[in-house]
Amino acid sequence: MNHRPPAAAAPLLLALALLGAGCSGGVEGTPGAVGVRDPYFPGLGNGGYDVTHYGLELDVDPAADRLRGTATITARATQDLSAFHLDLAGLDVESATVEGKPAAVNRAGKELTIRPGGAVEGRLRKGRTFTTVVRYSGAPQAITDPDGSKEGWLRTADGAVALGEPTGSMAWFPGNHHPSDKATYDIEVTVPDPLTAVSNGQLVSRSTAGGRTSYHWRTAEPMASYLATVAVGRFTTQQSRTPDGIRLFTAVDPESAAASKDVLARIPDVLAWSAEKFGPYPFTSAGAIVERTGDSTYALETQNRPVFPGPPDTALLVHELAHQWFGNSVTPATWRDMWLNEGFATYAEWLWAADHEGVPVQESFDEAYEDDANWAFPPADPPTAVELSDAPVYGRGAMVVHRLRLAIADDKAFFALVRGWTKAHRHGNASTDDFTAYVEQETGQDLTGLWDAWLYGESRPPEEG
Repeated sequence: MNHRPPAAAAPLLLALALLGAGCSGGVEGTPGAVGVRDPYFPGLGNGGYDVTHYGLELDVDPAADRLRGTATITARATQDLSAFHLDLAGLDVESATVEGKPAAVNRAGKELTIRPGGAVEGRLRKGRTFTTVVRYSGAPQAITDPDGSKEGWLRTADGAVALGEPTGSMAWFPGNHHPSDKATYDIEVTVPDPLTAVSNGQLVSRSTAGGRTSYHWRTAEPMASYLATVAVGRFTTQQSRTPDGIRLFTAVDPESAAASKDVLARIPDVLAWSAEKFGPYPFTSAGAIVERTGDSTYALETQNRPVFPGPPDTALLVHELAHQWFGNSVTPATWRDMWLNEGFATYAEWLWAADHEGVPVQESFDEAYEDDANWAFPPADPPTAVELSDAPVYGRGAMVVHRLRLAIADDKAFFALVRGWTKAHRHGNASTDDFTAYVEQETGQDLTGLWDAWLYGESRPPEEG
């Protein structure tokens, strides 16, 4: 699910040079950066502003393979801006405004350059909150990652599903598509009857007119764009609440309904068990989207309701719901920190197996330790974006968590540490350095040897010691 870092394109450099030259003559500030220099995706995301809210209005016609969208993006300037960038792949931009005034739009590949005009020109001062509206349309596309997997806008047997990790969200809306820029969302999707449109958060309203139905979904807690989703299809839906008051919404393809029923019924139990281990559930809604087998090839922890490529088993449900704490609430600062997502979610599977299936965590650790695939590279330093979703990020990442538990040598203290971590970075971003510093500060231990051997070491360390 990963791209190779894109090379800088000559047309983009030329466009930026011309833009910079055009920023004189009364226009104050400088253009925001192209990309945020992520270790694996340096062109992903944009500098100079912080998005606080996305309002997306989407009209989807799967039969015609057509999407029309209006993105209303509220952001705060983090520098004096003469221009700024948005990530968008494939779709055609019809118009853009900044603070209600027409803005110039230049395009170079997946980069849009927006230059405010009219009375707004030169006035995007540092600290100012401003609104950009982009109208766009076209046939949204899937993005092929270096490892051969597909993300972006994926067509299904009866509609489509949008999956964004790590860069696919730019296939269906313009934005600042790096996980370090989280925002709240309102997503309104209009689809032809009898299709249903499911997204993140809570269903605010539903209205039907002229054979088309609009579904308005709201995500009130911050969300990284790679966790945003839209699923369009013929779904059987169900709404309820957990004993703790968490709103549940599940949407299941009818072909997957019977085989999914028993596992999905365990969502309240899994959430309650996870809260005991990891701290209070960080969101107000939860659930799942289950496609028919073959519509997609992998599960993804889309915020509030993970997407499953067919009926999930309990272990996969536990894994994806654990991501609501690790990855969705505590989001990686860069894609190099992805082991913090996958290592903890894999460790959640080991913990569940110990508590519910009689499989000791040490047995799961030993099995992972003997798997040569987990030793291809250090989990905190994948060689390239191609390996970002490979075994060491998951299995060896979970081994790091267990070695930490053994080093603390007190289960009560270990789980208090984990709950403290999710509380300290709730709805924020965190890096590997943040994690190791937090652990050493809270435990008072120098764990350099553990990090060097298990987190960054090139070779398999002795299991004992």
